Amino acid sequence: MLPLYSVLTYLAAPLALALNLWRTRGKPEHRARWVERWGYTQARFSSAPLWVHAVSVGEVQAAAVLVRALLERYPDRAILVTTGTATGAERVRGLFGQSVQHAYLPYDMPGAVRRFLDRVSPAIGIVMETEIWPNLFRQCRERGIPILLASARLSQKSLRRFRYLSGLMQSALQHVRIAAQTAADAQRFEAIGARSGNVRVEGNLKFDIQVPPDVRAAGEALRAQQYPERAVWIAASTHEGEEAAALAAHDRVRARIPDALLVLVPRHPQRFAAVRALLAERQVAFATRSLQERVVESTQVLLVDTLGELLSFYASADVAFVGGSLVPIGGHNLLEPAALARAILIGPYNFNAPEIAALLRAEGAALEVADERNLGEQVTRLLLDPSERQRMGAAARAVVERNRGALERVLASVGGLIAAPRGS
Repeated sequence: MLPLYSVLTYLAAPLALALNLWRTRGKPEHRARWVERWGYTQARFSSAPLWVHAVSVGEVQAAAVLVRALLERYPDRAILVTTGTATGAERVRGLFGQSVQHAYLPYDMPGAVRRFLDRVSPAIGIVMETEIWPNLFRQCRERGIPILLASARLSQKSLRRFRYLSGLMQSALQHVRIAAQTAADAQRFEAIGARSGNVRVEGNLKFDIQVPPDVRAAGEALRAQQYPERAVWIAASTHEGEEAAALAAHDRVRARIPDALLVLVPRHPQRFAAVRALLAERQVAFATRSLQERVVESTQVLLVDTLGELLSFYASADVAFVGGSLVPIGGHNLLEPAALARAILIGPYNFNAPEIAALLRAEGAALEVADERNLGEQVTRLLLDPSERQRMGAAARAVVERNRGALERVLASVGGLIAAPRGS
């Protein structure tokens, strides 16, 4: 099945490149790197680096704690972080600066993969969450480069899809070490062909989130400087349809709390202009973060159309709604507001990390809202009830603290794979 897969990959590559070029319009520094998609990686190393792959912004954020730990534990090793998107690349630079090198992962074509590995020759590949690349994994196996799927997860939906490709998946995963988030994830990976001896439950790296002190300080400064006396809620990582829902919910909130402020943070930069247009169309009084516009008494919404500031804005808010959950996207990272002890609201679609959503709900740290009406009602209730917000926030932070530990287990796996003889 691998030859057929490779042929299909070659056929799809021009379309994928065209899509990437379209997405990077206006970003010449990323457009100029299109050759990396064909394996002509610009990064060079004098010795075998530790290679971490995180496809986009969410995975980069999840990998941050691991990358920082690798920098500390292996100070003499170069670290390469690959992504599949330009926004992921920008987040790498924002988080790590020049302490790591960045490259785009090549398309999973035999020739492109070969050129990439010839240039990089990593000591290990650490792939975040659910990225499975048959040609890449096969060539790593042939070269004796160990692959670790870290914080690995596989949804029931993905399991059904991968079962149609069982032969291809079994070939890809036979020699891959899998550090699964949960026992259910481990069982699903085994169901699509992973060897049971290579699958371990090591937990979710997201629980090892470390919120830097300057993030809390930045959030407190934002609040003190721009909206010190106002009730504030945030709608974070929103998708199409959710901004309109948040605005409708905010109308309900302001009916009870006239000076309430909504901090609106769309998930994708390419949608910033559309959200600005939506606010203008609805004649909402808003301030734009990218223009450093100040929140004044008449401001109803602060639009955060920048990258890398979400944690600070979580820290500045009283209540956090996490997007991608009112529409069937699957939800985004709930542990960021949890680590900051915020009362959390989520929609009904949380299939990207159902265990985390269920755990936070069970502990009384998060509430599920069905629609914009319910969202407005719950935001209003919580903004008017400081003691309940404090209780929920404390419960959320306790969930994070109780579930830490995946980082040390993953680091132990990395150390074992690096120390093992090549090809073992």
